[in-house]
Amino acid sequence: MKAQPHIPALHDATQLSPVARFQRKDDPHWHWLENRDDPEVVAFLEQANQECSQWSAPLAPLVEALHAGHLARRELAVKGLGTPLDHYTYWSETAHDADYPVWWRHPNHDASRRECVLDVQTRAQHHAFMEVADMAIAPDESWLAWTEDTSGDENFELFLRVLPDGDPRCLLSDIGPELCCAEDNRTLMFTRYDDTQRPDSVWRLDIESGDTACIFREVDAEFWVGMSKTRSREWLVLETASKDTSECHLIPAATPETSPRCVRERVKGVEYGLEHRPGHFYILHNQDAPHFRLDVAAEATPRDWVPLLEHQQHITLEGVDAFAWGLIITERDHREAQVHLSVLDLDAPSPTRRRLPLPEAPCSLVLGDTPKFDTRRLRLHEESFTLPPRWIEHDLDTDARTLLKVQPVYGDMLPERLVCRRVWAEAHDGERIPVSVVARDDLWEQGPMPTLLYGYGAYGEVLDPWFSVARLELLSRGVAFAVAHVRGGGDRGEPWYLAGKLEHKENSFRDFLAARHALVEHGIADGERIAAYGASAGGLLVSASLNLDPSAFCAAVLDVPFVDVLRTMENPDLPLTTAEYSEWGNPNDPEAKRRIRDYSPLDNLVAQPYPTLFLQGSWHDSRVPYWEPAKLYARLTELAAQLPADQSRPILLRTDMAAGHGGASGRFKAWHDNARQDAFILWALGLAEPLAR
Repeated sequence: MKAQPHIPALHDATQLSPVARFQRKDDPHWHWLENRDDPEVVAFLEQANQECSQWSAPLAPLVEALHAGHLARRELAVKGLGTPLDHYTYWSETAHDADYPVWWRHPNHDASRRECVLDVQTRAQHHAFMEVADMAIAPDESWLAWTEDTSGDENFELFLRVLPDGDPRCLLSDIGPELCCAEDNRTLMFTRYDDTQRPDSVWRLDIESGDTACIFREVDAEFWVGMSKTRSREWLVLETASKDTSECHLIPAATPETSPRCVRERVKGVEYGLEHRPGHFYILHNQDAPHFRLDVAAEATPRDWVPLLEHQQHITLEGVDAFAWGLIITERDHREAQVHLSVLDLDAPSPTRRRLPLPEAPCSLVLGDTPKFDTRRLRLHEESFTLPPRWIEHDLDTDARTLLKVQPVYGDMLPERLVCRRVWAEAHDGERIPVSVVARDDLWEQGPMPTLLYGYGAYGEVLDPWFSVARLELLSRGVAFAVAHVRGGGDRGEPWYLAGKLEHKENSFRDFLAARHALVEHGIADGERIAAYGASAGGLLVSASLNLDPSAFCAAVLDVPFVDVLRTMENPDLPLTTAEYSEWGNPNDPEAKRRIRDYSPLDNLVAQPYPTLFLQGSWHDSRVPYWEPAKLYARLTELAAQLPADQSRPILLRTDMAAGHGGASGRFKAWHDNARQDAFILWALGLAEPLAR
């Protein structure tokens, strides 16, 4: 690691740090922070916030410059694409000075008759936090229902508004986020939580009578429930799933009072999901097919599966979307670490399968909002590290591509000034790890660059390329942004995920360090000026990597980091814990407990020089509780006090007392928070003005 510009003292000799002030000799692991009812917990967090603000005060001009630069590059007044349903076309608009959108509609053939459907900006006026998680429109489009969270703890209220001019009514509280409409224009499906905030049941609500009934309950603590409706609008699908096993149940959408029918009973380790075309179900599953295959079943006998697309060695099938004419298949090439969309036209005289073109590679390509079952015009969403998000209409009959919308970018750092390259790192076991890098085009040949390395590496989540206006502030100042596509993610398909979980979890951490070293070896990154960033499970990735090699990075940002892994997994009363056993392991198994303890960041801290750390938590976070980053801050601060002064670097903690796992909900506050984070990164990389002594 490299010394950053001068660091002002966190506190003077007469002022105790929050850690020294609140330290309890009988609790060296700081477990008392888990008691949110203890007033000293809030006092500790608030004083840590004050300490962080005091330390970063000299960076305030840079924070404001970054925020202003972000706003100047971005389209502030945003109008979304219209989505036509049977009778009306729906879209959102966000005013230039608004944090939240307003949803509108007009009759499909009369755009002049605008009606406000939902004004989220007005609803948010009296709340520090606002999230609308799901919206459901009645099949006849006569009413709108939505779920709303005003604290960030992911407990939702259900509201309904009769359109076009009814007043919103709160129908239910303390429910899950998901909604689904039946086809009878009076029935809503929703979920409820158990005591650990696990969605364990699906309920039916009659909006006219107000009656509710539980129609499905999952008793296995490792399983979560959800529901959806097929694009054909003929079936409601109830799904219960753990991290590696699933089971589906069917209800006719027109008769939602019908009891659910199980498609196939669960088998440990077998995941499946289904789509529908009249007469057939299409089942994507991994039974005897680790990379998934696609089967078909007669609608009358959905448990009898017949192969349609066979298992492939170098391709993972990730999803299937059914239309009247056939299927869209989402598939991932293991070798290229690239997603593709394939069209399977089942109505053609000779059924054909073909891939849709990519705008560039690597890139992101997904099927956009295309609700019409019989349409042959697909709405596609494309973006990359150098390509701003754009929406394309692809005509399957002519292959004509029509640009519907592109996110505009303003200022001097235009997308054409960016270059993205992919390098391959060699891991400790010889595996090749893809690393994506984006930087200004004029810097690639000028020598190693200060670099921010990002990673996640869990749950099979993919880090397909994404464009960021906020990132332009870093890129314009000479920072290279890199993404390590480590094992545990899904970037190279299902095998990539399996090779970075459970007993293979250490691969994720060593892959991240290998990516860092490859950036230096390829002459891209300055080895003394590499910062790391990880959020949630990505915070585990980065913090575990720091324990393995704290000298690899000059600084790190850990955002809502999952760092108390063993203690969390040993507490089944916490949200998420039991559902996570198949991801991390069940510590009731001694071998699993040993593995978790061997990498859990809080269980492997030692008195060694760590880089400067910026830790962020949220008071209402139900996924990674505020006390995880708070404990890490306290423990590292204590260890730093044992080191010589020239080896100790600041450990900063900032807790948002009005947000949840995703941080601030309003876009302007979220952007300002991002600017504060980026100012820290620029300082750590030596690209900020020297701080005053």
